[in-house]
Parts: sequence; structure tokens; C-alpha cells
Amino acid sequence: MKPIVVSVIGPTAVGKSKLGIEISKRFDGEVINGDSMQFYRGFNIGTAKVTKEEADGVAHHLIDFLPEDGQYSAAHFQSDLKSLVDEITARDRLPVVVGGTGFYIHSALYDFNFSEVDRNEGYVDSMMQGIEQNGIEPYFEKLKQVDPDQANRIHPHNIRRVVRALEVYERTGKTMSQLEQVQSNVSPYQPYIIGLDMPREQLYDRINRRVDDMIEEGLYDEVYALYQAYGSTIQAMQGIGYKEWLPYFRNEVMYDDVISQIKQNTRRFAKRQLTYYRNKLPDVHWYTIDPDRYEKTFETIFSDLAGFLKHKQNNNN
Repeated sequence: MKPIVVSVIGPTAVGKSKLGIEISKRFDGEVINGDSMQFYRGFNIGTAKVTKEEADGVAHHLIDFLPEDGQYSAAHFQSDLKSLVDEITARDRLPVVVGGTGFYIHSALYDFNFSEVDRNEGYVDSMMQGIEQNGIEPYFEKLKQVDPDQANRIHPHNIRRVVRALEVYERTGKTMSQLEQVQSNVSPYQPYIIGLDMPREQLYDRINRRVDDMIEEGLYDEVYALYQAYGSTIQAMQGIGYKEWLPYFRNEVMYDDVISQIKQNTRRFAKRQLTYYRNKLPDVHWYTIDPDRYEKTFETIFSDLAGFLKHKQNNNN
């Protein structure tokens, strides 16, 4: 029997973390974090990482388990999710996956086959030297030519993913997109995907206010300490809220420009998230959140989820 997995998706700042915690409290669940930036230790303020108080006693997995300079991929997440789902369901509890970029969630909930091409460190070193001299832009342009689908999934400044996609193409003659295939949206689970949305003006206002709150909480000090310790090329430093500070550290932009860029990039990211979810993920149960009356929407979600769980339980008996 396939295990049931609840997934809470939606754009950043829409309220996914709060909903995941409330679902877990009501339905004996445990949260599995799907936000790749929250995997890393030290990246706290800029990722809006759930605090102990906010977790309210609910177990959270895949948070703070990678070192600051660690590397991780969607294939790793797919494997780790499977192990955690098995562990949580063995305790007769409900796995609740919260957040995540669309590709991570899609590939983890469904049967993606990832490339097994080994890394060639010599090739990677050579590419990194070229990027150091010429910037990432010409390499990203090349990726758009050879594998436009993959380029659409990758931020232009995500150096390691751009390098990996080009490496796979150079070594196999096939694109990463050709080697990552989904099998008719067949899932090894019984997924129940809850999608949260919000009117754009309200969502963007929440994003802007969240960034302001991060600044007040000490985002600059957090990023500067990470930059001093690990430099600018580690994978996690390419995340929104972090990479925007790098030109400032090089005295290329003003402080206020950094904050404006973080807000703009976060709003654009939210839009890309929604586009992927709506175009790629099957069978999403969408709900529009009113930030002033979110409890009412949450109660509707709880009722719908309870009906789904009861239906599955009856069918499995």
C-alpha cells in the first residue's frame, strides 16, 4: 500500500509553514521541510526558517542538516524524502511536506529518473576558472541554447547547477532534461497536494514587509559572517536574500539598492513558483488565502483533508 503524503505548496510568504504546523497538530503529522535553502546551517534569517517557538512541538525534518558549504540536489531530496516517509508512516504518523521549489517537490513526489553521470572534477574546475574570468552569463547563454527547458528551471546565478547541466551535456551528448524524465506523473505515494495562493497585491506587500523584518532581525550581519567564512561561491550563497549582498561587499552598489533587489527578486521568485506549480504539478487542491481571515480558509482545508484521509482509510480497510 502506498503511503499517504500531504504536500503544502505555494509562493513564498503565503503562509505554508503555519499551515504545515497546524495540519501536523490536527492529524498527528510531522513536517518535512522542502525549502532547499533551509537545509543549510547558518542560513536562518534570510530563509525565514521556522523557530522552535513557531514549531510549537511539531517535529521538523530536513532543517539545519547540511553544513554551510554543503551541496545538495533534487535527487538527494527525492531519496531523503522516501526514507523519511517510510520512517514517519512506520510510526503511524502523517508526513507533511512543506514548501520547496517546484522541481524539488515534483521530482520527489513523482517518479523522476535522475542522471547517474559522475562528476568530472577537472571539468568542473576548468569551468569555474572560466566563470571567474568571464562571469556566468556566457555559460548560461550556452545552456539556454543546448537545453532551454533546464535553463528555465535554473536561476542564471546558480553557478553550480549551470555547470552541472553543461557538464552532463558535454559528457553524454544528451541534455539534463532528456535524462530527467517523469513517468506519466506516477507517484510512489498517495499524494494530497494543497496549494496556497493570495491576491498579488497582498502577497507582494507581505513579501516586502517580510524583507524589512529580515533586515531588522540582522540579515546583513548573517550574510556578512557567512561571506567572511565561506566566500561567495558556495551553493547556498546563491539563494535570494544572500546573493544580492555580494555586489555590496565589493562596493559596487548601495545598501538601499540591495534591499530593493531582494524584494524584487523575491517577488519574481514567487511568480515563478506559481507558474511551475500550476503548469507542472497534477491534482493540486488550490485555496486563496485572505491574510486577514486565514483561519477560515485553514478550516476549509482541514475539512477537505479529513475527508480525503477518511476516504483512503475506508478504501484500505
